[in-house]
Amino acid sequence: MLSRSAERLYWLARYMERTENMAKLVSVYMNLLMDLPRGVEMGWQQLLRINGSEAEFYEKYKVANERNVTRFMLTDASYSSSLFSSLTSARENIRTTRELLPDEAWEQVNEMYLFTKNDPEAVSNRRSRVLFLKKIIEGCQRFSGLLSGYMSHNHPYRFIRLGRNLERADMTSRILDLASLLLAESRSDELRQYETILWINILTALNALLMYRQHMRSRVKGDDVLSYLLLDKNLPRSVARCLLEVSDCINELPNNDALPDRVVELEDYVQDIDTHQATQLQLRAILDDLQNKLGGLHGHIADNWFSRIAAE
Repeated sequence: MLSRSAERLYWLARYMERTENMAKLVSVYMNLLMDLPRGVEMGWQQLLRINGSEAEFYEKYKVANERNVTRFMLTDASYSSSLFSSLTSARENIRTTRELLPDEAWEQVNEMYLFTKNDPEAVSNRRSRVLFLKKIIEGCQRFSGLLSGYMSHNHPYRFIRLGRNLERADMTSRILDLASLLLAESRSDELRQYETILWINILTALNALLMYRQHMRSRVKGDDVLSYLLLDKNLPRSVARCLLEVSDCINELPNNDALPDRVVELEDYVQDIDTHQATQLQLRAILDDLQNKLGGLHGHIADNWFSRIAAE
């Protein structure tokens, strides 16, 4: 298998996961706003902050309101991490690797791309935006199901799983970063009263509410949610589970060099996180460090496998 093909499959999976995650992130924030009573304000700039895109946003917009932020994050072609940009990149990667993938997978990605491209105004109001996000999330899940059910689970599929789970771990950490903002000492007394609603929406964003209730058998509490989404090794979107999937893929791929040891180090780092003892500021620093370490693991993966393109 050529390194260039492996890299395209890896990035195809990352971009499709990023597309779904961006849709989930905006969706959970909208749900928060709808669940909270009038007068309880939450700023949309927090979504920009956890994606590190505040500077880029304010180059184009003056006010970080719902309309501007959702347009920027979902359909702005000039923003490289927008949902539409991720779909565009996914489409290009699958277009150049079609011989390795089921035709239905290409058709699914192309349909989602055209749907987003042809109706950018679908995100302009909340009602149509809900339908738009629902269709995107369902499309991404259908794409993952097609690959799981139609592809041989060989090296091409392992690079897809590798990219998907590394991207998923990163986004889970970012959603938890958003959650840590809700733990801020400065949050209003009024907002404190509705903290359970906030945590329920965080769990819902990661398809984890039912599993949390079955596992914890207690009311939803912030520290328990954070611990569950970081450390549970059975939940598909927990950071610990994603790293297990990454480790499994790396161990089954050839020429993995020192990568298994690097994943073990990262797994140990995550298991040592104590969400019950960490302060809000410490937790934010831990999550920032975790995101940097995930980025570092990506760099090692790229150096190990994808830098061989030049040699080919």
